Amino acid sequence: MNLIDAIGARHDPVAPGAAPRIVSLVPSVTELLCDLGLAGWLVGRTGFCIHPGDAVGAIPKVGGTKDVNVEKIRRLAPTHLVVNIDENEKPTVDALAACIPHVIVTHPLGPRDNLALYRLLGGIFNAREAAERLCAEFEREYAALLACPAEPVRQVLYCIWQDPWMTVSRDTYIARMLELAGMRQWQAPGNDRRYPAFAWSDALVDGIDEILLSSEPYRFTEAHVDAIERQTGKPARLVDGEMMSWYGSRAIAGLRYLRSLKD
Repeated sequence: MNLIDAIGARHDPVAPGAAPRIVSLVPSVTELLCDLGLAGWLVGRTGFCIHPGDAVGAIPKVGGTKDVNVEKIRRLAPTHLVVNIDENEKPTVDALAACIPHVIVTHPLGPRDNLALYRLLGGIFNAREAAERLCAEFEREYAALLACPAEPVRQVLYCIWQDPWMTVSRDTYIARMLELAGMRQWQAPGNDRRYPAFAWSDALVDGIDEILLSSEPYRFTEAHVDAIERQTGKPARLVDGEMMSWYGSRAIAGLRYLRSLKD
């Protein structure tokens, strides 16, 4: 089996009987590792790694996804570090790579990339059966979503931050999740950033059908929904940011959530 991560690095399976020491700097991957049955090998996580609550509470925190405590991680003596291109800072990862033998880089760009992610981590950590079970669950939910009646495509603006207002580009996992629910994400003209800032304007509002306010990373509320609807005259609603942006095992529930957005 070829176990190749997001930057093309090849990984070997952990030797049978070995006990790897894993630090995960990616909340959704921490949850995935636990769902693969690997919680006992996790020795470090970020403060944002909150799922599953009954498993992560005993795992030491090593900072946030971007403000990592490098020295604390070194003292934990991990054999494996799991990171993500979007969520973690490259200089930090490079510094940790100097003392951690195996750095696994993840970067899912669309829902079906989860299948390769399950198999990559399941293959490295000898949890292939658990990985295949997740793949089967994912495929069932994916097929159920595709079987929903087709509807006219809606143009949406997915908001992730306020002051400044920020959104996502079409070249993101979130935008590709939206596509499965019949929603096309607005694209900032002339801006190729993956998470661009934007300013409200008549032209922007005229080009969208609905505004989606995510529950994370900024915690939008119903008060924001009411204010945006008054300001723009367009319908707005809250959406669960974890269901839309967390890949890994939570993506299976995310596909079910997308069906509810189509209702």
